[in-house]
Amino acid sequence: MTLRINAVAPDFTATTTQGTIRFHEWIGDSWAVLFSHPKDFTPVCTTELGYVARLKPEFAKRNTKVIGLSVDPVDNHARWAADIEETQGAKVEFPMIGDPTLAVAKLYDMLPEAAGSTANGRTAADNATVRTVFIIGPDKKIKAMLIYPMTSGRNFDEVLRLLDSIQLTAKHQVATPVNWKNGEDVIIAGSVSDDQAKAKYPDGWKAPKPYLRIVPQPK
Repeated sequence: MTLRINAVAPDFTATTTQGTIRFHEWIGDSWAVLFSHPKDFTPVCTTELGYVARLKPEFAKRNTKVIGLSVDPVDNHARWAADIEETQGAKVEFPMIGDPTLAVAKLYDMLPEAAGSTANGRTAADNATVRTVFIIGPDKKIKAMLIYPMTSGRNFDEVLRLLDSIQLTAKHQVATPVNWKNGEDVIIAGSVSDDQAKAKYPDGWKAPKPYLRIVPQPK
């Protein structure tokens, strides 16, 4: 199954470190970040999980739930969480999905169907493609996907920045320019005519080109 932006995120039932969940039901009316790992007790992922744990208040401010996934059993996740807390100084309080049959990894197109149905005997290198961040909206649709190699730690400050952009543009008919940060100027969406823009922005806008209409970020 090939996943694309605006596709409905596949629903599934899975065992996690916080019990069994039905994914869409677990998301509820929140936003969600699902991020995956090729194996437990891997060095780069250990640093990532610790950093995400420290970002708990930031995700809460954005009405966003976080859930991890690793193609290992949940019992391993619990032992790994102890290592993460010891080495990264943060307790992992979000759920971690156990995916020992590779079902969710294949459902989300992170592993091919030919990968088999068990994590037993597989190395992190075998699962190297299980390194995706999915941002999912309350409508259960995929809003963004970020895919990283095993040797490059993910930038979760960028995930927060991207989440801010997606949430803003979902609420207002605007787009965010390159390297945008929360509070900076935005671009009026191309779907908004000049007449419609005048009603929304009576103070006008900057337009170095007719198609590039810049306004302060809406409140």
